[in-house]
Amino acid sequence: MSASAVPSKNAPLSEADPEIYGLIQKETTRQEYGLEMIPSENFVSEAVLEANGSVLTNKYAEGLPGKRYYGGCDVVDQIEEIARERAKQLFGCEFVNVQPHSGAQANQEAYESVIQMGDTIMGLRLDQGGHLTHGHPVNFSGRNYKVVAYGVRESDQQIDPDEVMAMAKEHRPKLIIAGASAYSRHFDFAMFRRVADEVGAILLADIAHYAGLVAAGEYPSPVPHCHLVTTTTHKTLRGPRSGLIMGKQDYAKGVNRSVFPGLQGGPHMQTIAAKAVAFGEALRPEFKTYARQVIENARTLAQELTRHGFKIVTGGTDSHMMLVDLRPVGVTGKEAQHTLDEVGLTLNKNTIPFDPQPPTVCSGVRLGTPAITTRGMGKSEMVTIAGFIRDAIQNRADPAKLRSIADDIRSLSSKFPLYRHRLVS
Repeated sequence: MSASAVPSKNAPLSEADPEIYGLIQKETTRQEYGLEMIPSENFVSEAVLEANGSVLTNKYAEGLPGKRYYGGCDVVDQIEEIARERAKQLFGCEFVNVQPHSGAQANQEAYESVIQMGDTIMGLRLDQGGHLTHGHPVNFSGRNYKVVAYGVRESDQQIDPDEVMAMAKEHRPKLIIAGASAYSRHFDFAMFRRVADEVGAILLADIAHYAGLVAAGEYPSPVPHCHLVTTTTHKTLRGPRSGLIMGKQDYAKGVNRSVFPGLQGGPHMQTIAAKAVAFGEALRPEFKTYARQVIENARTLAQELTRHGFKIVTGGTDSHMMLVDLRPVGVTGKEAQHTLDEVGLTLNKNTIPFDPQPPTVCSGVRLGTPAITTRGMGKSEMVTIAGFIRDAIQNRADPAKLRSIADDIRSLSSKFPLYRHRLVS
């Protein structure tokens, strides 16, 4: 092949791959002019985007800083060390491993560092707010371990400490997981530690949803109480899509070995750099203001939705998210998600505790405020958004009305620019 036949490595994406470039433009438009209200989603800064798309993607760096299996790692060693030190400062933990590629992998790596295949684990039921990796049968956690699950009270949909203790005493789990993907209230990590100590279990907190709020001091920290803590680095922490494991120094060696060579090869150094940037941003005073506003916005939105006839599971929220029981307004989660997608408001259908509907349909939706707060929206916008949700669901069979709501959502979003400069005119 002649040199002229080799595609230029310096061609912009728009020329090198117009098809993918066009789709990225479409997704940028969707994010720019819609309302992103899935509580596990957020918008990273331009600096995080830049780090995550950097030349660091070219570098292999198996091992830990100073103990690599490849040469040429002097620079990436410095980057990973900065990421680790910033994470330790942010969360007040004794050790941290910043290499996990995702929250699910972080959980698997943490589990395998302290328990054996076939051991008993105990986490929150998936259909009552838990996560796949906390013991669902189709997940590695359900396949590799014996699972028992605690739930919530039917009376108020909140975790019952007496049930947690009783189940732990009955089943004697080796690992107890305190964490959730759809639970809006505070976790009592001190209570969970008392339970773990009573039965000789390791306590792991999965704060994937709450990490940014924890880092800002606006949600209880599990670090003083738990042996291990896992998290994603996106969601409320507003970093790249990735994972993190931290905890007591006694567990560092086991975790490091579990990450590499146990379950991963070379770390994604471009993502670790992006994590370092995000951790640096979260250490600034303005991030605390942001986290506080996230919670204030969530509480305002929950109050307004209640005023419009919706039912909020647990009766409110202490965090960035809420679970909405749609039965009082006569619509399923599946219908609501589809309708709100049509008008440019993104959330997800979700089971509610003791849900009569199957998981493919659901009686509820899960929504949150991290992404819209990142855009600069406040409590007055939450009042407006609650009205959009009510109007869209009430008029779900009226295409003209839905188009009008979609126009209103685009107009609101336009007042809070995100990445507009990235769009071609």
